[in-house]
Amino acid sequence: MASTSARMLRLLSLLQTRRYWPGPELAAKLGVSERTLRRDIDRLRELGYPVDAERGVGGGYQLRSGTAMPPLLLDDEEAVAIAVGLRAGAGHALEGVDEASVRALAKLEQVLPSRLRHRVADLQAATSALTSGDGPTIAPETLTVMASTIAGHERLRFAYRAADGTGSRRLTEPYRLVSTGRRWYLVAYDLDRADWRTFRVDRVSDPFATGARFTPRELPTGDAAEYLRRSMHRNQDTYELDITFAAPAQTVAARLPGWLGAPEPLDEHSCRLRTTTTDAKDWLAVRLAMLGIGFTINSPGELADAALALGDRLRQAAAGAATR
Repeated sequence: MASTSARMLRLLSLLQTRRYWPGPELAAKLGVSERTLRRDIDRLRELGYPVDAERGVGGGYQLRSGTAMPPLLLDDEEAVAIAVGLRAGAGHALEGVDEASVRALAKLEQVLPSRLRHRVADLQAATSALTSGDGPTIAPETLTVMASTIAGHERLRFAYRAADGTGSRRLTEPYRLVSTGRRWYLVAYDLDRADWRTFRVDRVSDPFATGARFTPRELPTGDAAEYLRRSMHRNQDTYELDITFAAPAQTVAARLPGWLGAPEPLDEHSCRLRTTTTDAKDWLAVRLAMLGIGFTINSPGELADAALALGDRLRQAAAGAATR
C-alpha cells in the first residue's frame, strides 16, 4: 500500500479530474478500504479542501468549489496542455488575455520539470495557429521573464529596437506589463536615461533578469495603463474619432475593441462613439468593418476615405470572382 501522503495526493488528483466519484469505486481506485477512504477525506477537509460526501448505499464524494482556491495537482499531460495554451495566448496581445495570464504562465513554467519544459517547447514548435491577434507575435519567454522580474522587483536588461530600427541596450526597473488589445507594452524606469519609459514588447529581445533587487518607484500617473495612454498620445499623431452605430450600445460594446472606449446610447437602436485614438486609419477601417454592424463615420474625413477605398477594393475582388 502506498504511503498516506502519497495516497492523499493521488486521492486529491482523482477528485480534481471528475465531478463525482462513487465511494466504492474511488476506494478501489486507491486500493484501500472505504473506511480508510473516509479518513483520508477527513484529512483533506482539515487541509482546506471542500469535499462533499453523499451518505448511504452508493454514496460518493465530490470536490466542491470553495471560497478560496486550494493548490491544484496536475499530471504531466495536464501541465503541458495548460502551458501550451497559456503560451499560445500570451504570444499575442489578445483582448481578455492580460497580465494575469502572463503571471500564471510565469508561475507554471517556474515549477515545470525540465522534461516537461522540453515537451512544451517541442509541441509549440511543431504546431501552427490558424488564427492570431491583430498585433505582432511575441515569444512567450519574453513575457514570462518580464513578469517574473516585475513580481520580484528585479532589474531587467534587454536589447531594444526603436521604430526607426535603431538598436540599444536598456537597463530598467520594470513596473507593469500592459496589453492594449493589439500589443504588449512594458512600463519601466530606464536607469540609463533616469526617466520612465514605455517599450513595445515585440521590439524587445534577449531579456535578462539581472538578479539585482530594487524598491519600486512611484509612477507619475499612479496607473500604468494611464501612463501608457498618455505616452502614446505624446509620441504619436492623435485624432478625434466620431462614429454612429446602427445597434444598441450594449451590442456594440461587446464587439468593439476595449481600447477604443465605450459608446454612448442614442436610443434603443443606436449609439455613438466619440474618442481620441492613434490607430492607423486604414487598419481602423478594417477593424470597424469586421464588427458586422452598420455604422456612419462622422469624423475624421480621412477615416471615411480609408473606408471608401477599402470598400472599392472589396467590390473589385468580389467582381473578379463573379466573372469566373
